[in-house]
Amino acid sequence: MILLPVVANAYDFAAENADGVIIYYNYTNDGKELEVTHHEMSDYSDYKYKGSVVIPEEVTYMNRTRKVTSIGEDAFKYCYYLTSVTFPTTIKSFGRNSFWGCHGLTSISIPNSVTNIGDGAFGDCSSLKSITIPNSVTTIGGLAFNGCISLTSVTIPNSVTYIGSFAFFECAGLTSVTIPNSVTVIGGGAFGECNLPVVISLIENPNEIRGKANKDRTFSQNTFNNATLYVPMGTVDKYKATEGWKDFLYIEEGTGGGTTPEKCAKPTIGYSNGKLIYHCETEGAECQSTITDTDIKSYSGNEVQLAVTYNISVYATKSGFDNSETATATLCWIDKEPAMEGITDGVAQIPSKAVLIQSEGGILKVEGVDEGTQVSVYTPDGKQAASAVCRNGAALVGTNIQPGNTAIVKIGEKAVKIIVK
Repeated sequence: MILLPVVANAYDFAAENADGVIIYYNYTNDGKELEVTHHEMSDYSDYKYKGSVVIPEEVTYMNRTRKVTSIGEDAFKYCYYLTSVTFPTTIKSFGRNSFWGCHGLTSISIPNSVTNIGDGAFGDCSSLKSITIPNSVTTIGGLAFNGCISLTSVTIPNSVTYIGSFAFFECAGLTSVTIPNSVTVIGGGAFGECNLPVVISLIENPNEIRGKANKDRTFSQNTFNNATLYVPMGTVDKYKATEGWKDFLYIEEGTGGGTTPEKCAKPTIGYSNGKLIYHCETEGAECQSTITDTDIKSYSGNEVQLAVTYNISVYATKSGFDNSETATATLCWIDKEPAMEGITDGVAQIPSKAVLIQSEGGILKVEGVDEGTQVSVYTPDGKQAASAVCRNGAALVGTNIQPGNTAIVKIGEKAVKIIVK
């Protein structure tokens, strides 16, 4: 009798994408979401993902549809014949070594939904010539692009705060790198063994950066000796006095003939037919929003007054552009008397109006109320600061309440607390 080794599946299930390519998945987030994973049954499997692969936004399996939100650890590791990957905008992270050693990849476009590029995610992708890092990414892990010898330039977006150790180590083809002011940590060897002739740092206070260039050898000695370090206007003396940065022999103000990335236009917020509508004047920009519900809380007592209010913040992002300023608004509903007729299963139909409140420079704009409705603004201690009447669909209320302070907006019997911007 010959005993064969028992090998457990490295995945929870497999499913074909629209092109008939079998992709392997694991459940995440308590089974509510999916991550793409590697499929090998053992170390001897010779099957790999090949050619072009399109990752779907969602997958239906056993009558359950789930979003694909991550690329898991080792998912495409050593897939030498993988030539391109298309990601959905549901992807939030790339796991450790997810594309390590994919020598056939020449370019990667990371969607604006991604916040984390894990350790070694694209390490040893030796043919990778271009990489688009969007303004949603905050963390670039250690060895993330290590050994990507075909990369010629890297612009790190101003959303990134952390660059891990050896992140771009041995990227021998790099001719320039731009480091944004948002970065607070640069790991050891991050740009080691890169023959960089140009380093552009937009960091205003280099002495506040952890993982200093000299201390942790973030740059190679060759870069210190030959590269020109371009720094913000008026900061040369800071760089020359800061451990690590001062080892650059050539430090100049400016951007080396380049320009600071253009900033996305601040988006506007609207509400219509049950949908929030964002608009940004920057063509191709994508809006990223956060919405919090004030009714998500714990109560005690026998009665609960429900007055749902949503606080909205949104900014626009686009590859190659700086993030826009953040726009904020408050969305609430003004309830009329409940309709007691036609109640089904104990649920009352309550007519209501959606009201959108925004503030800019101390001026409050209230949209969605009836023509002629009085809108009053009060300070937290109950003093009326200002009032206005709705005209042409909106009430504009000018106050002397300073930005950052709380105001109470009263619309009929409805009172909403907001922070003045």
